[in-house]
Amino acid sequence: MSSEPGLRERKKQRMYETLSETAIRLFLEKGYDAVSVAEIAAVAEISKPTLFRYFPTKEDLVFHRIADHEDEAARVVVGAPEVAPLVALRRDFLDGIERVDPITGLSDHPAVLAFYDLLYGTPALVARMYAHLERSEEALAEALGGDLDARLAAGQIVAVRRVLAQENWRRVTGGEDVGVVRADAVAAAERAFDLLGAGLPHLA
Repeated sequence: MSSEPGLRERKKQRMYETLSETAIRLFLEKGYDAVSVAEIAAVAEISKPTLFRYFPTKEDLVFHRIADHEDEAARVVVGAPEVAPLVALRRDFLDGIERVDPITGLSDHPAVLAFYDLLYGTPALVARMYAHLERSEEALAEALGGDLDARLAAGQIVAVRRVLAQENWRRVTGGEDVGVVRADAVAAAERAFDLLGAGLPHLA
């Protein structure tokens, strides 16, 4: 009996993944605005109301792919209590650059580039990105203590991570070699976190 909730949860998670991937594939093929929720449901062979039980909005279908990044900065801070928050966040971002993690903007894989072109090239998704970033800030602020100083710091940290990643993505999509961009990205991240440390010495 104890395995049943786990099985149900796995089936539910598979449905989330299937619906999100189906929607993203259709968006990439036809364009975000050209694909209706009804079409996604039909391709996935479920009813429209069933789809809405999993994803209340069309934008949610896209953001499911990066939903686990929403509280990533907060997890980094909470998971490294032995070091200062900015030390942990700097290390995490530089590790991401080393791995050429797509979230750092450093990936020239066609599927990754296509996804970010969709994300940044669709006004409705760009607008939704701000809500995603706000929740990232809220989670990080809570990890940093939850007061006004924590919220101000979280806003700066999330903004720095976003700008660094978008600059990397801009250069990679512009045709620059990932190896060259990665070397510059390390230097840029080091400078950015030095500036954060100077402005937020209590977190460094």
